[in-house]
This record gives sequence, C-alpha cells and structure tokens, in this order.
Amino acid sequence: MLSWDEYDDAVETPEPVKSAVQETVKAEAPVAEKAVAPATKVDTILEQAVAPAVEKPAAEVNTAAQATAAQISNDPVSAAKDAIKNIDSTAGIEELEMGADRVQVDQKAMINCRADLNQLVPFKYDWAWQKYLDGCANHWMPQEVNMTADIALWKSKDGLSEDERRIIMRSLGYFSTADSLVANNLVLAIYRLITNPECRQYILRQAFEEAIHTHAYQYCIESLGMDEGEVFNMYREVPSVANKATWSINHTQGISDPTFTTGTPETDQELLRNLIGFYAVTEGIFFYCGFTQILSMGRRNKMTGVAEQFQYILRDESMHLNFGIDIINQIKLENPHLWSAEFQQEVTQMVLEGTELEIAYARDTMPRGVLGMNAAMMEEYLQFIANRRLAQLGLKEQYPGAKNPFPWMSEIMDLRKEKNFFETRVIEYQTGGALSWD
Repeated sequence: MLSWDEYDDAVETPEPVKSAVQETVKAEAPVAEKAVAPATKVDTILEQAVAPAVEKPAAEVNTAAQATAAQISNDPVSAAKDAIKNIDSTAGIEELEMGADRVQVDQKAMINCRADLNQLVPFKYDWAWQKYLDGCANHWMPQEVNMTADIALWKSKDGLSEDERRIIMRSLGYFSTADSLVANNLVLAIYRLITNPECRQYILRQAFEEAIHTHAYQYCIESLGMDEGEVFNMYREVPSVANKATWSINHTQGISDPTFTTGTPETDQELLRNLIGFYAVTEGIFFYCGFTQILSMGRRNKMTGVAEQFQYILRDESMHLNFGIDIINQIKLENPHLWSAEFQQEVTQMVLEGTELEIAYARDTMPRGVLGMNAAMMEEYLQFIANRRLAQLGLKEQYPGAKNPFPWMSEIMDLRKEKNFFETRVIEYQTGGALSWD
C-alpha cells in the first residue's frame, strides 16, 4: 500500500507515460492514414488525451484529475451539488443492502454473521451490553490519583527495600507494554472478526480502557522520575518479561493479518485460539503476579497511589477477562465442532504454558520473601488461578489441591465488596486530564 509521499511520486512520473504514448502514436500512425471511417466520439476523446502528450512538455500536461480539482477549486458548491445529483445509490448496495428486511435476533451470531453489523439492536447478548454499561460506570483517569506520598517514598533512601523497588520496576516494565499489545490485538484483529454489534460496543470500551491503563503506567513512571526508556523497553531486555510478551505475540498474531478471515473450521479455530491466548492467558494469568505484589504493597501503606491505580486496573481487567470467557464459550456453543478433543488438549497446554511462564516471572521478581509472600506461595496461587481458568473454559483442572494463599485478592476482585471508587477520588472532578495538584 502506498504512503502519501509514494503516491505523489507514483502519479508525478510523466516521462515514462509520455514515451509510451509517443511510441503508440508512432506505431499506429500508418494505420490511421489508411482509415476511412469517420471519427467517433471515442476517437475524439483519445485524440484530445494523446495530443497534449505529443505537443507539450511533460510538465505542462494536465490530467483529468487536475482539471476536476480546478473545477472544484473554482466553484466547490456547484461541484458538490453536481456530485450529489449524479450519486449512484447502487455503488454500496453490497454493504447497505438497500431495502433489506430489518435485523432479527435469530440472525445474529458471534462469528461469521451475515446480518447488518451497523444495527445495534435488537440485542442477542444482553450480558455484553451490560458489561459495556458497567465499564462506562467504572470510568476513571490516572491523574485523579494523588502520587505525592509515592514520590516522597520512592525518593527516600530508606523508604523501600531493594526487593520492593525491583517489584515496582518489573511490574511497570511488563504492564506498560502488555496493555499496548492487548490494545493492538483488540483494534487490529478481534473487533473486525467478532460479528456482533453489542459485543463490538464493549470491545471499543475495552480498547479505551487499555489506553487508560497504559496512560496510568506512564503517569506512575513519570511521577516517580524513572528512566522511561529502561522501563518501556524492559520487555526486550529482561528475560522473564520478554518471555511473557513473546508468548502473547506468538499466540495472538495469527489473526492480525488484514487479509485473515474466518469461515472455515481452521480459521474459526485460529480466532478461538487467539481469544484464549489473549483473554484466558495474557489477561487471565500473566497479570496476576504483578497485581498481587503491588496490591500487597498498598495493603502495607506503601506506594498507595500506584496501588490504587492498580486496583482500578484490576477491576477493569476482571471485567475484560469475564467478557472474553463469555465470548469464547458463546463461540463454542454456536460452533460445537470447533471444540474437538484435540483442540481442548491444545488449549489446556496453552494455559499450562502460561502458568509456568508466570511462575518463572514470580521467581525472578521475588528472589527472597517480601511483602508477606514468596515465590513458593505465588506458585500455588498461580496454579489456583490456572485451575479456575480451565474450569471457566469447561476443561479439567490440572493442579489438584491448589489453594488460594491470598484470600484478600478475592475480596479486591469482588466488585460487590469493593470500596466505593468515588470515595478516593478528587472531590472536584475535572474531565480531560485537567486535574492540578497545585
């Protein structure tokens, strides 16, 4: 696909065009002399088009597009009226289906739907619309969180241990790029391939929330005076971070090709594979070690501003996860042939691989016990989380007897028991990031 600069270069190369025209005229000239038929309208048009190329230098040749542009420039209003008069309503007939019947609920489907995607209602998946409304109700912005205490603690020589600083750096390093990868997958692939408008509505909301999350990490990094290049490039430099990012990319890039389409068992399974790798593993497992570490720090009244933002992010991500699981299970329900025994085994393996990668990340970020936890406790917690993901997908648990050593995490993720979000916000709300702490 040409860029604008390349496009300009492509259309402004008259020399080769002139040469080709001249050769054509020269070769056909003898034939024209023998012709006896009267000139037709087509002949006249061709003569007018060819003559300037022969009689004038290339720089002076006016194209039809230039003539049209000149007409529009001289009288744009008349040109607009003429364009409307001559509009061909059949040009977009395939897209608009003029005169088609109104969309019925039974015509809607999660993938490969032929119904008009521009019609939001009637709803088929009420749960998707409710999640969109809940997401809007949970709106927040990073600048609404006061970082003053965090800045003072971070700058203090004795405020945090080296292990605690390592956890903060690793968490911001992984999450700052992970949510960007998630957003890319949503916008460039998933939105296009999910063929239900109410689900697309939530996907748009989720993409916006991913942008807020990336904004939040940048806000934390900037507020604490960290080396932005070091943190944002950590997914290329630190193995435990890079391995998770690489796994996510490898398991979600199959559908990122703009020419990829669903409609066959193989391509439908590829989309399902992406959704599982994206929702169940990346957002459903890879985020949980870092969330637990940062929120544990906040429970100890350390880095409370960072912890508060992570709590809001965890609430958003919990909704993303539940939405993704619902999407996956709905596709399974509508397309049972995709959920073969072989594919179930592959999905189980994906969840186990993700769990092992997150356990390795836990060991890297916690070489010693810190914040009332250690790598062994985190390993059991991640196995507990993996069992939950497998169960949510209708698969057999793979870690018998795994318990949750951090029950307080369940309390934080339970939105019904969570503290009122608005209790901790700045009293005078300002939109558009216009808050000032002066």
